[in-house]
Amino acid sequence: MSDLPDHTRSEARRIPSGRIARTARVGGLAAGQGVRWAGMRAANRVRSPERAEAAERVRTVALVNELVDQLSRMRGAAMKVGQMLSMVEFDGLEPDQREELSRRLATLRDDVAPVPFARLERLMVSEFGAPLAQVFSEFDERAFAAASIGQVHRARTRAGVDVVVKVQYPGVAEAVDTDLRNAKLLVPLLSRLAPGLDARALADELAERIAEELDYELEAQHQRRIGRLFRGHPFIVVPAVDTALSTRRVLVSDYLDGERFSAVQARGQADRDRYAEIVFRFFFGLLYRDRIALGDPHPGNYLRLPDGRVGFLDFGLLREVTPDRVRAEAAIAAAVAAADADALTEALIGAGYLPRERAGSVDGALLLGLLRRATGWYAVPGMAARTGAPDPDEVPGDRDLVDPLETGGRIPATAARREAIRHQIRQLTLPPEVALIRRMHRLVALVLENLDAHGDWGAIAAEYLHGAAPATPLGDEEAPVVLRRRGAGFPPHPCGPPAADLPPGTGDLRA
Repeated sequence: MSDLPDHTRSEARRIPSGRIARTARVGGLAAGQGVRWAGMRAANRVRSPERAEAAERVRTVALVNELVDQLSRMRGAAMKVGQMLSMVEFDGLEPDQREELSRRLATLRDDVAPVPFARLERLMVSEFGAPLAQVFSEFDERAFAAASIGQVHRARTRAGVDVVVKVQYPGVAEAVDTDLRNAKLLVPLLSRLAPGLDARALADELAERIAEELDYELEAQHQRRIGRLFRGHPFIVVPAVDTALSTRRVLVSDYLDGERFSAVQARGQADRDRYAEIVFRFFFGLLYRDRIALGDPHPGNYLRLPDGRVGFLDFGLLREVTPDRVRAEAAIAAAVAAADADALTEALIGAGYLPRERAGSVDGALLLGLLRRATGWYAVPGMAARTGAPDPDEVPGDRDLVDPLETGGRIPATAARREAIRHQIRQLTLPPEVALIRRMHRLVALVLENLDAHGDWGAIAAEYLHGAAPATPLGDEEAPVVLRRRGAGFPPHPCGPPAADLPPGTGDLRA
């Protein structure tokens, strides 16, 4: 959620929930861009290959920019759809353009003014069945955070507990329903931008995940479940839910007093590194150890507490992950770490990223270079101290093969080389069930980069991906908690090694 430090900002306008108003924006985008795309294709028939390529690149950039601009003006599911599109590899773009557009989509937030309190109060009275004064001893009418679906207020319960109250915007459910229907209008555009993507299946997956976010009772269940997983944890805190006061459209949790992301950014290197590692461990541990993909690692969703621990908030965007999926993702990381092109190809096929019928069109060495640069920051122990840093142990020939992906384009790429890379990307697809996984990876990487954090992320990730021994002092602190889980009956790590492979005294960290 976006912070709202200035409570004097103007009130937000009523959310346009009518289907006609909201459909007009998305439908107009789809229709207008469809006509322009068809015109560009027609003109390309008489252009040289170089001019046709340039024209398609310009049209793609314009299309995605308009998509981002339109979605950024809409609350509800439209904003979420834009955020989720951040993991799509758009075809026909230069690497720097692709990265910039993905970043815009990944960090798309609606930094909006709060909804008038009187409207929220009516909703809460309806949910509680009583005036607020009978439910809370104090209630701050000024919102201090807001996002696409709801906003947050501070309050104190009749029992004297300081809490935060997340309230769903009136009318947002209707807006979300309309947006999810309208998302299907974008399928033809997405199919043009990413030819290898099953856009319709992805749209269905996003619709299911986003619809679940409207149910705050479901989010409360998620939060309680994750809170149990981290109960007694040395550096991770999940606030308790007040079950008695939470409803389908109101979620009440304990208040955590801590520093926001901008304050942490101003701290020294050691503090930033520790904070970054905790964020990394929370999201990667949830995914690869607990099989929970938490899809909104935005910096507004965690706080640095006074004792150095980090509190995590917002558990609405979540997906269960199967053991097979965890093993498949770990196999890809292992192949990338081993620089084994053949193993990587098979791992991508097994994970559903590469349809077997397209495998014959894949250049294994080139694909390895692409994946090593995209995932090496967490897949390869020792590869880099910071995300985006060069790979000190490149695969032979890797630089020649993937030079267009170099940051800043230091080595000019020929049109043929760019087309070779695009051809490889076109062979890949995005299984709908991994949408939140890819979003989590991308946002965590952006957070580490924005903190200028140093760490061997590959070695830390190996604890969760492969059940390896702790790689840092924080890993040593966490190990006893992981061991206690085994005694408490938690399921074993999906892809860890046998205990005999772990250093003496470590124990079986798969539990």
